Amino acid sequence: MAQDKTETGAQHIPWHPAFVQAIQLELEPYAEYLEFQTEYRLTAEPLEIDMVIIKKAPEIRIEKNIARIFKAVNIVEFKSPEDYFSVYDFYKVLSYAYLYAVLNRVVMQELTITVIESRYPRDLFKYIQEEEQGTVKESSPGIYQISGYSMSIQVIESRKLSPGENLWIRGLNKDLKAETAGAILKESRKKGGRARIQAYIYAVLKANAKTIREVLQMADEGAITLDEVLEEAGLTAKWEERGEKIGWQKAIELLKQGYTVDQLEQMASDVP
Repeated sequence: MAQDKTETGAQHIPWHPAFVQAIQLELEPYAEYLEFQTEYRLTAEPLEIDMVIIKKAPEIRIEKNIARIFKAVNIVEFKSPEDYFSVYDFYKVLSYAYLYAVLNRVVMQELTITVIESRYPRDLFKYIQEEEQGTVKESSPGIYQISGYSMSIQVIESRKLSPGENLWIRGLNKDLKAETAGAILKESRKKGGRARIQAYIYAVLKANAKTIREVLQMADEGAITLDEVLEEAGLTAKWEERGEKIGWQKAIELLKQGYTVDQLEQMASDVP
C-alpha cells in the first residue's frame, strides 16, 4: 500500500485559497454587506494582506463569533497548519494595518485585525502581556481579544473552534476527526456550485486523505461518494484530461487503495 504522505507532512497543501473560501462560507449570511478583497497589494512592491473585508453597511452588526469585532475595514491574516504566528509576524501585520490606513485614509478606530492559526500562540501572548503591557482575553472558545493597541485585534485558534459553529475554518487542519470530515462532506454537497468551494475541498482532501477515505467507507447509502468528492475538488476533470491511462475511475480505485492525491496527480502529469 502506498504511504499516506498526509501523515508525514511531505506534500504541499494550498491552504490559502482554501482559507479564502472558508471565510466566505463562514460569513455567507452577511455576504451582501461585505466585500472580500484577497491578497490585497499595499504597494508596488510585493506587500500583500491575505484578505481585506470591507463592511459596506456600517450599521449592520455581524453576530458570527469570528466577526463580532468587525468595523469598516477588516484585515485578516491566515497561518497554515504547518506555520506559526510569531512576534515578528504580529509586528508585520500591525505595520500592514498602519500602511493600509495611511494609503486609504482610514482612521485606526475603524480598522480591525484578525489572525487565524491552528495553534495557541503562547510566545506571542506572553510577549504582548509582559513586554507591551497589553491584555489578552478569551472572549469565546478559541477567540482571543487583544487590547492596548489603536485598533481592535483578535487571534483565532482554529483547532479550538466548535465544528458546529465554525465548520469551514475548523476544517483547515491536517488532523480532522472523522465526525468533522463527514460534516464538511455533507455540507459541501448541500452547497452545490462546486467551483465555488473547489479550492477548499481540494486542500481538505489532500491534508486528510486517510480520514476522508474512512468516512466514505462508513457512509450511509445516499451519502456523498468518493466520485463526488474528487469532482468537487476539481480532480476528476484533471484526470479525465490525461486520458485513459489515469482516468478518474482508476484514480478512485488507487485512492481507495491508499495512494495520496499528490501521487495520483504525479501519475497524471507523467502521462504524455
